[in-house]
Formats: sequence, structure tokens, C-alpha cells
Amino acid sequence: MNGSKIPSWASLLVILVASLSCVERHPLQPRVPEPQMEQASRLTAPYGDAQTAPPAIVIEGKQLYEGKGACALCHGLSGKGDGPAAHLHNPHPPRDFTDCTVQQARKDGELFWVIKHGSPGTGMVPLVPGILTEDEAWKIVAYVRSFCKKPA
Repeated sequence: MNGSKIPSWASLLVILVASLSCVERHPLQPRVPEPQMEQASRLTAPYGDAQTAPPAIVIEGKQLYEGKGACALCHGLSGKGDGPAAHLHNPHPPRDFTDCTVQQARKDGELFWVIKHGSPGTGMVPLVPGILTEDEAWKIVAYVRSFCKKPA
């Protein structure tokens, strides 16, 4: 079929494999690989539980999230995963930090691990030690926790 517009079998196979690898992850699926999960789950912030971090820590985390850490580029100022670069992360969009179900399913150490090591298979790159210190990453975890607004 010389000159035919029908793609070859090899092309179809490439398209099929690519489409199967572009399946979006469920929002509650952990981003820490299973072999590192136990270690990540045991990590704790130097100031204690991130959900009850002192206001000064949360404020510093916000400044880092919006500035040096560049988190807002993908996760957005709102934390909904709607930042100006979010569209670059298909099929694995940035986490929606306002989703309390996701927040409750993840331990502080898991969030820290992803900031430090990145999220395999996504656009989330490692930020510690190249961009952030561990202390700064923990402050971002405290700020990220503030996105979950539980009803009073």
C-alpha cells in the first residue's frame, strides 16, 4: 500500500503503548514508591505534626511554596493543582492540596519524601538539596497541610 495514509503496525503498536502508559493515577494513590514507603512514613517534622505547626512555620512555608520552591507554578496559589504550568503534567496532574481526603490519606513524611525525592513517573522533580534545605521542605509541608479546610 504505497502512499497509503494507513499507519503501519509498528506505528499502531507505539500509539497503543503510549496511550496505555498515559493512564492518570487515582488521587489517593501514594506517590512514594512501595520500597521507600515505610521509611517515608516514619519521617517527622522538626516542629512536630505539620497539621498543627506554629503559624510562623506555616507563613514561612507559604513564602517558600510561592517563591523559592516554585510549588505554585504547578500546584497553583490555591493549592488545587491549577498553576500556570499544571497543563504540562499530563497524564499525572499536580495534586489538589485542597482535597482533604488526599491530605488525610498521606502522612507528613510522605509529603516531605516527595518534595525531597520527587514523584517518580510525574513532573515533580527532587527539590532537596538542590533548591531547598530539608528544614525549608518541612515548612512547605506545614503550608500544604493548611490547604485542607475542615468544616467547623
